[in-house]
Amino acid sequence: MILLKYNYKRFFASVLTLAIISCSNPWDDREDNGDSNLDSNLTEAITNTTETTQFAELLVETGYDKVLAASKTYTVFVPTNAAMAAVSDAILDDPEALKQFVANHIALTAYSSERNEEETQIKMYSNKYLTFQGNTMIDDATIVTADQYAANGVFHIIDTPLIPKLNIWEYVNSVSESNQTAAYLLSLKAFNIYQSDSIGKVVSEENGAGYLADSLTNSYLRNVYNLNNEKNSYTFFLMEDDGYNAEVDKMKPYLIKTSIDPIVRDSTATYAQYFTLRDMAFHGKYELDELPATLVSRFGVEVPVDKTQIVEEIHLSNGIVYVMRKVDVPLEKRLLTTKIEGENNGPYFNFIRSRMFYRDRTDLSGLFFQDIFVQNPGSPLPWITYNAKDFYSTTYKVYWRAINDIQTNVFQQRLLIYGKSEVVNDATVFSQTIALFPYMNVELDNYEEVFIGEFTLGEAQDIDFISLVGANTGTNGNNSLTLDYLKFIPVIK
Repeated sequence: MILLKYNYKRFFASVLTLAIISCSNPWDDREDNGDSNLDSNLTEAITNTTETTQFAELLVETGYDKVLAASKTYTVFVPTNAAMAAVSDAILDDPEALKQFVANHIALTAYSSERNEEETQIKMYSNKYLTFQGNTMIDDATIVTADQYAANGVFHIIDTPLIPKLNIWEYVNSVSESNQTAAYLLSLKAFNIYQSDSIGKVVSEENGAGYLADSLTNSYLRNVYNLNNEKNSYTFFLMEDDGYNAEVDKMKPYLIKTSIDPIVRDSTATYAQYFTLRDMAFHGKYELDELPATLVSRFGVEVPVDKTQIVEEIHLSNGIVYVMRKVDVPLEKRLLTTKIEGENNGPYFNFIRSRMFYRDRTDLSGLFFQDIFVQNPGSPLPWITYNAKDFYSTTYKVYWRAINDIQTNVFQQRLLIYGKSEVVNDATVFSQTIALFPYMNVELDNYEEVFIGEFTLGEAQDIDFISLVGANTGTNGNNSLTLDYLKFIPVIK
């Protein structure tokens, strides 16, 4: 037994030693590797390496030789002289493009090829992010000689130059003269889809935003995804003109808008285009072999992915653009149901706050839900208000789920819907009445959805004032209010 215990201790010590060795950091251990470059900074080490002299010359030409001579720690991915032959004269002869090209090979801090992560996103001096894959790949380039240490960092020799790629938004800009989708997206810098979009324009004009200007002022980038953002990855479907126009035409009957100046801008077309394209961007980079049969937009629209419609696959610095002949999304998927949770209420009237309860409940199946309940309001006609955006120009069927589970009596409530309101002399005036539904019983312990009625909108719009109203009586128990949710289901024409 003593011998076994002794051998076990020896075995454990050996394993521990191996673990310590394997977990050591190559950058921290560089002093012990006998590399003569450790007496040189990165600029000197790259210059003194025979197969990287051409890139060393570009470091001097762009001023990055001084950056890499500083005391900070850097990583440089250095193309071989042979690889530099792939760099076009358009880059080499343009000082700004050349500086961006060189910057795309330099990162702050030291990244060894010996890493535990399968993939690491590295921010380059170009403000682009490149993926360090495994031990041998950086973006599209293969590392042919790794971990060449210098006094202030490490460089890896690669077989392909890291030419900066456009990001998705830059690519959209580049094709705007030949693609209607791209042209429309750029037009949203001048036009506000939502009133709140004007805020970014004010900030940009007052403070100056440089390359962030589009991100602040373009309605698509503000409300869908910021495709100009290098930190995140996206997938974008860019439809060819025929497919794009077919999808827009499908949406036009549901996005009817009055044009202020039809000659300048057709508002119906503008909004039909926006609601078509807002579902063409997706968070995350989906390679061709990773594309599922359906992608879900950030707005909840299920978009079928038909790979046979892919014309071109374009890899960019922050994701992938798929040029598509068409992306056929059924109207049943496009026209989303609007659901308003009862607990997400706005202003309330004719009762005090202590009479309103936000509840955590379970239904008869044991499923958790939250709702709102107004009990003993103490006055007639208690009101709770809501609002919602982006209703289509069509008929809506309206449902509620309202749980009456703490009283012993049935009470009544109703729903009033006003599309637009304004404040006149400190009073709210409704300038558009959409629907005044009659009082309906709220039965005891009914957990089912109840059909309230329907209404039709002639134009697409926001609805400012959706009011849940209690009975016109001061008798407590008969003037209660309750709501789990409201549901507005659009009808296909």
